[in-house]
Amino acid sequence: MTILFTPEELIQYLYNETSPEKTAAIEASLQEDWTLREKLEVLKASTQGLNKLIESPRQEAILNVLNYARESAAESVQQ
Repeated sequence: MTILFTPEELIQYLYNETSPEKTAAIEASLQEDWTLREKLEVLKASTQGLNKLIESPRQEAILNVLNYARESAAESVQQ
């Protein structure tokens, strides 16, 4: 009998966040169900890609924040 697992459960499994019982059930199903193995591999590749992404704010956004902070500091000194 094949047990169906949600993508959320498989992601929890990848991050070692499943209970020991759920982990055992997933691993048993992985031994028998090649489609489940494929789904897990796709999720694993996706999570590895997410770990490699590095985003930083635009320089314009940083300058806007710094200018706002400078103006706010100047206003509080004048009061």
